[in-house]
Amino acid sequence: MTLKTKLLSAAALTLTVSAAAADPALIYDLGGKFDKSFNEAAFNGATRWAAETGGEFKDIEMTSEAQREQALRRFAEQGFTPIITSGFSFSTPIANVAGDYPDTKFVTIDGWVDPEANPNVLSIGFAEEEGSYLVGMIAGLATESNTVSFVGGMDIPLIRKFACGYAQGVKAVNPEAEVISNMTGTDPTAWADPVKGSELTKAQISNGSDVVFAAAGATGLGVLQTAADEGIYSIGVDSNQNYLQPGSVLTSMLKRVDNAVYDAMTAGEDLETGVITKDLSNRGVGFSLDGYNEQIIPFTTLSEVYGAAAMIESGELEVHDYTSDDSCPALTF
Repeated sequence: MTLKTKLLSAAALTLTVSAAAADPALIYDLGGKFDKSFNEAAFNGATRWAAETGGEFKDIEMTSEAQREQALRRFAEQGFTPIITSGFSFSTPIANVAGDYPDTKFVTIDGWVDPEANPNVLSIGFAEEEGSYLVGMIAGLATESNTVSFVGGMDIPLIRKFACGYAQGVKAVNPEAEVISNMTGTDPTAWADPVKGSELTKAQISNGSDVVFAAAGATGLGVLQTAADEGIYSIGVDSNQNYLQPGSVLTSMLKRVDNAVYDAMTAGEDLETGVITKDLSNRGVGFSLDGYNEQIIPFTTLSEVYGAAAMIESGELEVHDYTSDDSCPALTF
């Protein structure tokens, strides 16, 4: 069957076609479906599901905060299930809507909704600190200046998880290294500002950074481009971004949003709700190694990183989660 994806107009939000039984829907966060990062990972998971099953889904891109609850309600009224959302900002809208549609399954990726108050919601979280620790190790072993850096998107605890895990990984292999950290902003526009990402990267380079990790959605594209232009290494996030700047992207911290979407669509109406966490043990996070970067990461580095990954999975090595106590042992915010 030919793959069909039905894109709704983000401006009109007109859902006029009724869903077939168990048709899923996907709502992207601000930053755009093709951000080459978080949202695009969600899209890739949905299209993989459609290609493999012949199923169909509807999707929509948000252009403003006000559209979140409206889109959720209209999808629910049309009978789509599960309704999958990407981004923590959907937590409150889903909590407001889910009780009105008890027969509809909702999924929040990166968000959290009280499972007792909303038994028809699945909250999917990730151990970002674990994957970030591994790419931090790679950065700490690659730096020649003994200074590396981090560019975050919106300054929220979730993004501080990335930064904190990264700093811990750097310090684990290079205790004398300095880690510079900057956030792009304090509101959702921070996810889609590649110019600001470029400016922050240039400032970090002027302070000695020769490896920069971006966890900033589409803003990170400016980080990766500037790193390539200035001749330093960058580290991508969420999706495998190694191909964007071949030879300059050292690796990418993988956050398997694609698998989360694929699994939810596969489960369909039988989706089990509640709260789950994707981590190293279930391949929810990791780092990328492919033809674009395998020549720039030494075997000795990979051996050390894989060893640490095994220790994290077994519980022998614990990476501190910033959100557990709003603190980071390796980095001051």
